[in-house]
Amino acid sequence: MTKIIGLTGGIGSGKSTVANYIASKGIPVYIADEEAKKIMEREDVKQKIQNLFDQSVFNSDNSLNRKKIAELVFNHPEKLKKLNSIVHPEVQLHFKNWVKEHGNFPYIIKEVAILFETGGNKYCDKIILITAPEELRIERAMKRDNLTKNEILVRINNQLPDSKKKKLSDFVVENIDLNKTFLKIDEILKILAKI
Repeated sequence: MTKIIGLTGGIGSGKSTVANYIASKGIPVYIADEEAKKIMEREDVKQKIQNLFDQSVFNSDNSLNRKKIAELVFNHPEKLKKLNSIVHPEVQLHFKNWVKEHGNFPYIIKEVAILFETGGNKYCDKIILITAPEELRIERAMKRDNLTKNEILVRINNQLPDSKKKKLSDFVVENIDLNKTFLKIDEILKILAKI
């Protein structure tokens, strides 16, 4: 049976870069955030999301205004929880079907930013955690997402701290130097090939 390997890490840790590297090796990688964005644009899901808020969360082209939604939920844990309860079950269902399509592989990678926070770790056979010092993560995220330091800190504080994630992970990769990170990932992939 195909093993599910969780790949996680906080904002700015570099988990997406690692996911792309693993995918370049021909290993199927499911990027949960990307799939969630597509699912959130489905009409039935968009309506459920709109019903959570008192004000419109749509852009003029009827797509979801993600920045506005982020502002509305990140300082309101109850709203974030409700939003997650709409999106996560849909992503879970999509993922189950995706795994069936890739059933001929010994293992697949599921890249999820909030793997532990959503309880998704319970469904993984092994977990790879990508970490980096907080200042570096903030710097990377500011550059990439055009966010303020404060906006990034709010997101970091909404995620489980790395100290707790490390205890729950099978492999921990500190991503400071990309070449060293890729070498470490190569070692992990060799181990995974034997499980």
